[in-house]
Amino acid sequence: MESEILNFLTYLGSEKGLSPKTLEAYGRDLRFFAHFLGEMKVGDVTSEKIIFYFQSLKEKGIASSSLCRALVAVKVFFRFLKRERISNDNPTLFLESPKMWQLIPEVLTVSEVTRLLEAPDRESAEGARDRAILQVIYASGLRVSELCGLSIGDVSDHQIRVRGKGRKERVIPIAASAVQAVDDYLARFRKEGEGALFLSRGGRPMSRITVWERVKFYAKKAGITKKISPHTLRHSFATHLLENGADLRVIQEMLGHSHIATTDRYTHVSRKHLHEAFAKFHPKP
Repeated sequence: MESEILNFLTYLGSEKGLSPKTLEAYGRDLRFFAHFLGEMKVGDVTSEKIIFYFQSLKEKGIASSSLCRALVAVKVFFRFLKRERISNDNPTLFLESPKMWQLIPEVLTVSEVTRLLEAPDRESAEGARDRAILQVIYASGLRVSELCGLSIGDVSDHQIRVRGKGRKERVIPIAASAVQAVDDYLARFRKEGEGALFLSRGGRPMSRITVWERVKFYAKKAGITKKISPHTLRHSFATHLLENGADLRVIQEMLGHSHIATTDRYTHVSRKHLHEAFAKFHPKP
């Protein structure tokens, strides 16, 4: 399949004018796919084989954004092969971000979120801090990097100031329960009145890895078997807002997405839940 990939990348570079970085990403994604297929010829690839490939990537914990990019690469690749008559069929023709339902990260139910938020021991310094961390991520849909970059002065009674990607700053609402958890942590276990909001045991700003480890720890403690990370709380925040009637543009603003298409994937999550609920509860004839 290497010759087809090279022809495709040449086409993208010469006729579509894609940047070297984009071409490199497309090439990398397609070569991973080709490695998975082994000796299979492009004309023998089926939609089922493609779905199986992406499911295997998801099970390896590949990020949703990377999966989406790889799916785009595969779809454009097979479209090119069909147009150039290198292949008679396009096995991706009906893979509208259809199967994206399977690729979007896990979303917690409201009851699972409740169990997770109640898991830390609020009577210890570490537990009070971790409870505040979980509350803030879910209350405002923060990225873990944004959480780690918070200063004490960034949180007020009703809103939180966040520095997102590209150092873009946004001010978003924060739930009263999260503010209460932060105030409890600061009042009982923090001596400093300024600096980073969340500190490690050694008094340094929390790292993303540490936050990730704490989320995994409390998920296990709460009996949650889904594979989750701090980003799962961000996804759950957005999905729960959408399911309760929030406008997609409002969610886009709160999440700090530059493009509405990025936020639109949460509609896939909600539709997935609707279908699952229908299949589970509808009285079949």
